[in-house]
Amino acid sequence: MRKNSIVRVLGAALVAGAMLTAAPRPALAAYPIQQYLQMRTASAGVFTPDGKQIVFSTNITGVPQLWRVPREGGWPEQLTFFPDAVKGAVRSPKGDWFLFAKDNGGDERTQLNLISPDGSRTVALTNNPKAIHTFGGFSPDGKQIVYAANSRDVSFFDLYVMDLASRKSKRVLTQDGTNYALAWSPDGKGIVFSRVDTPSNANLYWLDLATGAERLLTPHTGNANYESVAFGKDGKLYFSSDEGREFTCLASLDPADPAAKVTFMTRDAIEVEGVELSDQRDRIAYLANRDGYSDLYLRVLGTPKSERVTGLPQGVISHLSWAPDGKSLVFTFSGPQHNYDVWTYDLTKKVASQVTKSSLAGIPRSTFVAPSLVKYPSFDGRQIPAFLYLPQGATKNKSLPVLVYVHGGPESQERPDFASSFQYYLSRGYAMLALNIRGSTGYGKTYTHLDDTIKRKDAIKDVEYAVRYLNASGYANPKKIAIMGGSYGGYMTLAALTMLPDLWAAGVDTVGMSNLVTFLENTGPWRRPLREAEYGSLEYDRDFLEEVSPINHVDQIKAPLMVIQGANDPRVPKSEADQIVATLRERNHPVEYLVFNDEGHGVVKLNNRIKSFTSTANFLDKYVKNRK
Repeated sequence: MRKNSIVRVLGAALVAGAMLTAAPRPALAAYPIQQYLQMRTASAGVFTPDGKQIVFSTNITGVPQLWRVPREGGWPEQLTFFPDAVKGAVRSPKGDWFLFAKDNGGDERTQLNLISPDGSRTVALTNNPKAIHTFGGFSPDGKQIVYAANSRDVSFFDLYVMDLASRKSKRVLTQDGTNYALAWSPDGKGIVFSRVDTPSNANLYWLDLATGAERLLTPHTGNANYESVAFGKDGKLYFSSDEGREFTCLASLDPADPAAKVTFMTRDAIEVEGVELSDQRDRIAYLANRDGYSDLYLRVLGTPKSERVTGLPQGVISHLSWAPDGKSLVFTFSGPQHNYDVWTYDLTKKVASQVTKSSLAGIPRSTFVAPSLVKYPSFDGRQIPAFLYLPQGATKNKSLPVLVYVHGGPESQERPDFASSFQYYLSRGYAMLALNIRGSTGYGKTYTHLDDTIKRKDAIKDVEYAVRYLNASGYANPKKIAIMGGSYGGYMTLAALTMLPDLWAAGVDTVGMSNLVTFLENTGPWRRPLREAEYGSLEYDRDFLEEVSPINHVDQIKAPLMVIQGANDPRVPKSEADQIVATLRERNHPVEYLVFNDEGHGVVKLNNRIKSFTSTANFLDKYVKNRK
């Protein structure tokens, strides 16, 4: 926010207003992509120790940094000034520090840091640029932290405890696996941690800090996950879990009882997420995911029912955090017509208030389009959920260019939050269909596993049937349909272009995998076992991995392709983009390639985003919208 600039603009506007009548509102297409990308976001709010201010992350300067604002709203003050993103912070139990993590150029080798609530002091806690450090929690007295790191061996995450006064760390758990600390016991004697076997299966363990002994807390059969773990006032653990269930529910477990089983506190056919306990450890706030839309719930421990918070706009809620006195919540809200902002909820008054008001870059909110939740039948009759965005004034005359968007993951979900790029394309007359093909989360455990390993082609068929749905809808011009996506969505873009070549006018792949064999060979070693569980094993499934790798079907591609890649990407290495681009160039196939040397798995920095999205918009206009 540039206060002096705003004053100058207001002054000029007053003078102009005295001489001229108001200018007419420009047509939608008058707003260029650069203006949409100048919209700002705010998220991940956390109250200061006195509860009077909120520390949050915003990209006002072009890169997400920590800022501070009065809880009632007002002019914010910047706290961090790094060239790379700082996306949130955690308040210490005593309130003397906030902890945040950041990497270097998108390499995801996160380092842990402390900052004082007023921003006057910053302390680097870790400084190993070859290792990833994942914060796990403060000790009850705030004098220590626990974190996971792959310092010993890049393939495995051990647990460490650091004394904040001396900044000396001690490894408290050594194990050749993926271990993450989740909660420090209120008496300081132990830590609850998760050991992840696959993206859909993990276990909770108790680690005795005096003896170093670990004890399994969640023996189970089948796949199960346990997330958002915290201790309640009654000594029990509260979390979300899908153990033995189709949907993730609110759950509890007594870690002191070796015979205790997980007890479920909700049983609805919806996904529970984001469980947060108050500092007093007597209240729970959590979110329910209903077809991508969020509901906020509150519950007093020891009572049988939860209370749904009403009066909130329809959209997506995330980053729940309690005020120190337990009387308010702060959270991030976003909707298709609301860019990301920080909100609060007063439990006494039962009132939600918007704290930050991120810039819309002069574009009227009334121009933003909300989607319709649709479902279309796939090859096996299964209904596939998707969000259909139609430009204002759209009619069923089969004239619209359409962008089919596939999210990453694949263990993720397309949700009705704010996407400035979507709104730009809508303003330019494109329709958009954002898919939640099989393999997506949010629709139960069975749906999430429908694309595992040898079922990959079924997910590709879901994309094919999305195009059939569009053609039958009456909106789409069948000759002007493009596909785009990032990460796994980039892979699906390449797979659709090479295996369904007659359906597309163009494709845009951002940090996608072109060869599943080389992807698994070259991705971060700590990721390979988790990714093999999803895509298939190099040892046992190599033939199938070759079969569903787009690079091996590149001779079938007909549509022009644009590829966008971060040079520092540890998840999908740049070599994945290089090989598909090189192969297409050898064939003189139209392909455009953008590489950003200071980005990783995606494009974050504003200048890079402007270049990336401007190039993409021009590419799509050329090959899709203006196609004859």
